[in-house]
Amino acid sequence: MLFLDPAHLPKGPLMALDPGSKTIGVAVCNSDRTLVTPLETIQRAKFTADATRIFHLYDERGCKGLVIGMPLHMDGGDGRRAQSSRSLATNLMRIRDVPVAYQDERLSTFAATERLIEAGVKPSHRKDFVDAEAAAGILQAALDRIAGGARPPEGFSE
Repeated sequence: MLFLDPAHLPKGPLMALDPGSKTIGVAVCNSDRTLVTPLETIQRAKFTADATRIFHLYDERGCKGLVIGMPLHMDGGDGRRAQSSRSLATNLMRIRDVPVAYQDERLSTFAATERLIEAGVKPSHRKDFVDAEAAAGILQAALDRIAGGARPPEGFSE
């Protein structure tokens, strides 16, 4: 089942993914959706291994849905990276029928890097945390949309 709007995800914990070409950042929220936690960065391997790790974390935390970052261009258009995110969602749903929502992730890595700098994380260690931190930002944005009933940003094609 594919949900295009985070507001339609079932109640309970959610997991967010920030898919990149080499890594997938993972973050989760608690069951009442008040606390978002960066979880880990998966080093991409074969899809089956990636999916196995994602669903292990999903089950371990009792998640009820996935929020996948949609890397749009600044003008709202999409390209290869957005198609890659859609493919990841489709392939994950072929393995397991889980609710999936997309969240605009423009500038999420930039914002995550800024948060890590403010937290005093050394430059040599930032790469270990930035993708999970970006996933946390993506999940927080989705939760903000759910709580406020906000519409997707202009140009966001779901």
